Amino acid sequence: MSMGSGSRSGVNSEINVTPMIDVLLVLLIIFMVILPHHNWGERADIPVRSDRADPMPPVEPVVIQLHDRGPHSVPGLTINEQEVAWPDLDSKLRGIFARRIEQVAFLKGDPEIDFQYVAEALDTAHHVGVDRVGLMGAKD
Repeated sequence: MSMGSGSRSGVNSEINVTPMIDVLLVLLIIFMVILPHHNWGERADIPVRSDRADPMPPVEPVVIQLHDRGPHSVPGLTINEQEVAWPDLDSKLRGIFARRIEQVAFLKGDPEIDFQYVAEALDTAHHVGVDRVGLMGAKD
């Protein structure tokens, strides 16, 4: 019902919005009931506690190390403190990473060696299928 000022016999030019608001409120309630409930948030996979008494032992990281043998000579190569010849590097790395889930290796070299040998060892590791190779500094 609209309220107007002045005489009642004159023409009222104001819009009566009360019926429109009633219709909008009814539509709002209908859409709130009809729409399905949304599950807000992210799905999380929570780890389940294992009852095994013997957990898997931690896997030793693979460290490829280049040792300086003097100027103009090929540096020595070790994998986890075991001597390896340069031609055997590919097969040795394939044997190590065939049984591993994580394909991660670390490369460490003496500061005096040429970078070409570091790049060759890095390229061989990527060729074998190692996903990530971390470069270690002299103090690591």
